[in-house]
Amino acid sequence: MSPDPVFADLDLARRLERAEGEANARFVEARARVAPASGASWIEVAGAKALFDGPASPVTQTFGLGLFEPVGVAELEALERFFGERGAPVSHELCPLAGPGLAALLAARGYRPVEHSSVLVRTLPLDEATSASAILVRPIRADEHERWAEVAARGWSFAQASAEGWSATPELAEFVRDLAPVLTQRAEGVSFLALRNGEALGAGALCLHGGVALLAGACTVPEARRQGAQRALLDARLNYAAAHGCDLAALCAQPGSASQRNAERHGFRVAYTRTKWQRALPS
Repeated sequence: MSPDPVFADLDLARRLERAEGEANARFVEARARVAPASGASWIEVAGAKALFDGPASPVTQTFGLGLFEPVGVAELEALERFFGERGAPVSHELCPLAGPGLAALLAARGYRPVEHSSVLVRTLPLDEATSASAILVRPIRADEHERWAEVAARGWSFAQASAEGWSATPELAEFVRDLAPVLTQRAEGVSFLALRNGEALGAGALCLHGGVALLAGACTVPEARRQGAQRALLDARLNYAAAHGCDLAALCAQPGSASQRNAERHGFRVAYTRTKWQRALPS
């Protein structure tokens, strides 16, 4: 049975963008605790979250701009000062329901579109039965942060090599290990391991806010591919979210990607496509 349809209106966009903004704010707060020298911080301007996690971090941007309060030149200048003082380019992840006027204002100020992402959503709880599996998926214990990091590093290194045609490298694995202490310690976040007979096959993450469950970071180690770990991770996280009061689940994917197709196979539908607008630092 297909999940109940979700109408992509302004109320839905506000819920989804607020949930992602809050999830990333908790990430930034965890980064500040784990690595105080990073200077990680965030502010709110016109209802949007502006996040700094380092000049090159994909978290360094805004979420929800134009959805909650009007945005004019004064608000954009405040955001530009926040990022500029920290040596970061200014990036705004813009939902189309913010309206064409904001995009026109960004273009007039020298921003350009650099990326698109599909925001997919489905209702909870699951109507379909969870498939039987010998794979156990559970939240990590307090002493398993490093184990989760190692599994995620191995899984994501391989995933990039397979899906994008890249070579798995120690640098990529180290990048994931660097993120892991932050991901596993952010408030409102839950990290999961997929295990069979005690052996870790995969890892995934979930962030809960305002009845919305954001799914991210699911991966499988090379030797466990096509053995059901990805489906088990998805089902377990969705069931966990429903049991903890969420009525919606959401994720982001590149438009037309394998990730989007897989999500749609499991009841997710595209709510809207965002555009990331960016203005580089002055040379």
